[in-house]
Amino acid sequence: MTVAATPMSLDDFFAYDDGTDTRYELENGELIVMPAESELNRRIATLLFAYLLQAGLLPQYLTMKTEVTVLGSRATVRLPDLMVLSEELAIALENAPRSTVTIDMPPPRLVVEVVSPGKKNSDRDYRYKRSQYEARGIAEYWIVDPILQKVTVLTLVEGLYEAVVFEGETDITSTLLTELAPAKRLTAAQLLNP
Repeated sequence: MTVAATPMSLDDFFAYDDGTDTRYELENGELIVMPAESELNRRIATLLFAYLLQAGLLPQYLTMKTEVTVLGSRATVRLPDLMVLSEELAIALENAPRSTVTIDMPPPRLVVEVVSPGKKNSDRDYRYKRSQYEARGIAEYWIVDPILQKVTVLTLVEGLYEAVVFEGETDITSTLLTELAPAKRLTAAQLLNP
């Protein structure tokens, strides 16, 4: 649901406070209300967070519900379910007044979106966010889709995302997971059905 009738700038968005705990994304200058997460989506994001910690990722490089400013025709700020930060980005966020990855900061290493029901949400995750995260230079983008029961891992190769889809008992592989060399495997079924 769009809230503001006139397009907002990034400054307008960052200053916006309606006095509630409502979460918003800014999409091409439009303030979009983000619905409450489903229990399944929350469990999936939490499971992946815990898995990455157990795989050896340091806590300061993991964040949930941190905003990321992306490139677009107008101001756009996304609110991914989970992000993995680089050391440089973690340091930059420590001193930031708001938990937002701005354009002048390095991009996250990984962004994860858990697809919520509805065509509009699916289009947003599979089409719009894909192109925005790609343009932002985010090395990996995972689309975790409990509706279609698949995990799509997009890896940035020479400026464009290459996609690999994981389903069922297939082990999820990615550049980040290879670097971490986790002792415990993670399958699509485990992640999609916590």
